[in-house]
Amino acid sequence: MAMSMYAASVPVFQHMLRNLQHFLDKGEANAQARKFESAVLTTARLAPDMLPFTRQVLIACDAAKLCVARVSGVEAPKFEDNEQTFAELKARIQKTLDYLGSVPASALDGTEDKEITFPVGRDKTRTMTSQAYLTTWALPNFFFHVTTAYAILRHNGVDLGKSDYLAGAQR
Repeated sequence: MAMSMYAASVPVFQHMLRNLQHFLDKGEANAQARKFESAVLTTARLAPDMLPFTRQVLIACDAAKLCVARVSGVEAPKFEDNEQTFAELKARIQKTLDYLGSVPASALDGTEDKEITFPVGRDKTRTMTSQAYLTTWALPNFFFHVTTAYAILRHNGVDLGKSDYLAGAQR
């Protein structure tokens, strides 16, 4: 049985982006409760050579929308990448969710063998089938950035656990 490209992508991205919004809610509440500027968290990083929290969120959003756009052929919106606050980051996630919700399953299903060429770094590209792209590149990249955002907040004392990561948005 062929894999449903829609079922393997859009609902997965939507679920984890909602959980990412949940992480931001908890991070913002944590900063307020502990009486420090939320920028302490939004600019935090796990290591000096890693991107900060804000970039992890932006890249997770881009990974989801660009995957769906490349596989479906439905043009993704362009964002300015200037979000800095929790409110701006939550709005960015919502815009990404809105785009994902606008792409019909019929635009993704049946594209398993479509060739996808995408940038890798600044001056290289890579080509693979859309099923391979989704399962071995786009989803792992997306989860890497969602997980890193989670880890940055957790490392800085935000009360997050496995249940927040897996089902945080299901209240």
